[in-house]
Amino acid sequence: MNNIKRMVKKSGTSFFWSMRFLPFGKRNAMYTIYAFCRHIDDIVDGDKDVSEKLDLMEAWRQEINNIYDKKIPATEIGRKIYKNCMRFKLPKEEFVRIINSISMDLPTPMQAPSMERFNEYCRGVAGVPGNLSLRIFGVTDEALIEKLSTTLGNALQITNILRDVKEDAQIGRLYIPKEMLEEAGITSTDPLTVIVNPNLARAREQLAKIAAEDYENSYQLIKQLDKKIARPILMMANIYKRYFDIMQNRGWEVISPKPHLSKMKKLSLALRAFFYR
Repeated sequence: MNNIKRMVKKSGTSFFWSMRFLPFGKRNAMYTIYAFCRHIDDIVDGDKDVSEKLDLMEAWRQEINNIYDKKIPATEIGRKIYKNCMRFKLPKEEFVRIINSISMDLPTPMQAPSMERFNEYCRGVAGVPGNLSLRIFGVTDEALIEKLSTTLGNALQITNILRDVKEDAQIGRLYIPKEMLEEAGITSTDPLTVIVNPNLARAREQLAKIAAEDYENSYQLIKQLDKKIARPILMMANIYKRYFDIMQNRGWEVISPKPHLSKMKKLSLALRAFFYR
């Protein structure tokens, strides 16, 4: 488990700050979920041939089947999922959903998806970790789990998309929905063409409005949680909201450099949530 913990810490992920204050069993489960999501993401982002990537994603679908069929998992992360996570009664369909959603960048990178496909993507890549995390934290209200994981996941993923628009374009990806590009007067869906279009700021601003509303709704939903359960969720929300606020305050026409938070600033935001009453 120490290897996974080191990987999470070394990655610099904001999730580390919300995980580190959890009790041992829940912390190990969260480290494992992060390692799984990171591994799946790395497969798609890696240098392997597309056919090999597709085979690996299919192998992971089978690995999830093995875990839930109580067969011996074939991978170290699979064994950690079985050991550290199954006690929390995590739904199989959520693991399958994140594999399918991350696979939406295969065989070709996503470029200007429809709004429907965009929402499906966000629910998978960001909503699933939230859904699983809420269960590990101890939330049992299914309606609240679905609503909060979808709403906050959407806000966090949009923040990532707005923050990484330049870097994504350089590897052939463009996650801003086609409808928003067209509304801003952008007809091209070529990522490198779009990021130099002066109207990109308008499209980013429209996407930011959705994120702002989702953050607001998420904070209201978090108030329905037990205070102790709410703390790690608030830690994550506060850190990402700070990234979002930096971009909003400097203007959506600015796409680089990416907003940066020091470790001390992240710790400060995390502690503010830790003392939430």
